[in-house]
Order: sequence, then C-alpha cells, then structure tokens
Amino acid sequence: MVKVTVVIPNYNGIRFLKGCLDSVRNQEADTPEYEVLVVDNGSSDGSVELLRESYPDIRVEALPENTGFCHAVNIGIKCADSPYVILLNNDTKVKPAFVKNLYRAIENREHVFSVSAKMLMWDKPELLDDAGDRYCALGWAFSRGKGKPAKSYAKPCEVFSACGGAAIYKKSVFEEIGFFDEEHFAYLEDLDIGYRAKIYGYHNYYEPSAEVIHYGSASSGSRYNEWKTSLASANNIYVIGKNMPLLQWIWNLPFLLPGFIIKFIFFCRKGMGKTYVSGLGRGFRKLFSREGKKRKVPFHISRLGNYLAIQGQLYLNLLRFLKKS
Repeated sequence: MVKVTVVIPNYNGIRFLKGCLDSVRNQEADTPEYEVLVVDNGSSDGSVELLRESYPDIRVEALPENTGFCHAVNIGIKCADSPYVILLNNDTKVKPAFVKNLYRAIENREHVFSVSAKMLMWDKPELLDDAGDRYCALGWAFSRGKGKPAKSYAKPCEVFSACGGAAIYKKSVFEEIGFFDEEHFAYLEDLDIGYRAKIYGYHNYYEPSAEVIHYGSASSGSRYNEWKTSLASANNIYVIGKNMPLLQWIWNLPFLLPGFIIKFIFFCRKGMGKTYVSGLGRGFRKLFSREGKKRKVPFHISRLGNYLAIQGQLYLNLLRFLKKS
C-alpha cells in the first residue's frame, strides 16, 4: 500500500526538474512505499515532454494553463491514494532519508497536520533556508533560522506552520478543514492553511532529519519583485482577515499597524511602495468579496482555547523576531 504521495507542482521548471526527480527516486531502501505525482501548470519549456519521455513511472497531471500553486497542489492532494502527502518544490534536491524521516515524524504524533523539512540553501548548504515558519503579532510571516548555521537547528520542535516547499501533510485533515485557498494563487498559502489547522486544534512541527536543498524563488525570478510583492501584500491582509475573529483583529491593531507601516517603508526603499499599497488594497477587496466571505474561518466558542493559544504564539514569535532567535 502506498503510504506517501510526493506532489511536485511545476511551472517552466525544466532546468531543475531532473535533479529534483532523480533525488526523490534515490531514497533509502527502507523508505515506506511512496509514489511521485507532478502537477504541471501549463509549462511551455518542454517539462511535460521530459516527464513523459524520461520518467514514464511518474504520474503527471498536465494542466492547460498556469492556475497557480494552490490549485496545482490541491489537484495533487485530491489525486493522492495515500494517507500522507508530501508537497515539494521543483527547485529542490532531497536527501536519501527525506521521505522516510518525514513519514516517521508525522506518523508518530497525534493531532498533527503537517511536518516541515529542514531546507538548506542551494549555494551554501551549511546554512538554513527554512526550519518551519513563524507568524507574529506584527502580521509578519518569516522563515525560522533563515541564513543561520544549519547545525544550530538540529532538534524537532513545534512551529506555527510548515513551509509548503518541503513538508508532509495528513490528507484526512485537509478533508476536515478544507484544502489550500485558491484565492491566494501563490504566497502565504502555507501559512494560511497552517493557521487554519491550528484553529481546528491541530499542530505543525519541524523535523531536522528530513533534509532538502532549496534553490529559492525559481518561479518568481527573485526574492523581491513587483509580481511577488503585489501577491504577498494582498495575501497578508487576506490571511489576517479570514483567520482572525473581529475582536482579535482589533486587539492586534496596535501591532499590525506599525507592522504594515514598516513594510511600506521597506518596499518604498526598493522602489515598490506603490505596488505594496496596491496589493494591500487588493487584499481588502478579496477579503470582502463574496468568495472571500465564504472562505472566512467561522468562529466557534468551542475553539476559544485554540485562539488564545494562537495569540500567545503571535506574542512569543514577536519576541523571537526581536531577539533574532
């Protein structure tokens, strides 16, 4: 029986695809049974042809156009015939124990939704790219440990959310809380669904023994650009509005407002202040649209303890950010 499906979304990623797939194939002999599924988002660079000619054993879902990360991975998750799904970016190379160690980390825990892998920088693999994601009261999401020595993050721990670039998820939880919100298209969608899982009482973890080397920003072209800034700023507003009850949103305003102002100044210095503000506006429009209202997580008094625990993490992660820990 297949235990894990490795879902790889791809959009014009042919220069990375072979290295990624070969590394996924090269897993240790005692790895639980797994299969690989590539969801191609309308690539025009020959990716689909490469897959069909060189990897006939790999399942391929070829979409006619680029529908975004969220739609692609949702298709992959729904097509998976396994209790667990690993989402993996195409610009990665995984270590031989990657699948096995992620599987063991999630199988041995209760009330778990996801487990994030240890992501290493492509050109400096001794440094971390991501060790799970954090979210703080300023409304900022940030990668835990980014740019720091990888050996300093050798212990498993709970995180706010898993990075969707290399993480394992329990499929049954998706069926309970819903799948990735396709209104995101891309960026912060992994934070959003990790946040939603926490509201429902599930946990997200980090597993350092599951290692992957990550190129980063392969689809968008760079860490900061107009397209990415516009999408991320819109989704920043959207994540807050759809997951926080109104009272919690008001409670956090003394932190959220400075957070947005600081980000605005940051992007102004990069010549993208107007793009950032425009994105915020789109985020509000998305939030109050008919579709956005339908996707808001409903408040239930039975989950009050979960909301309080989340608020505590928002404060704690702010302190961690300020201490750079």
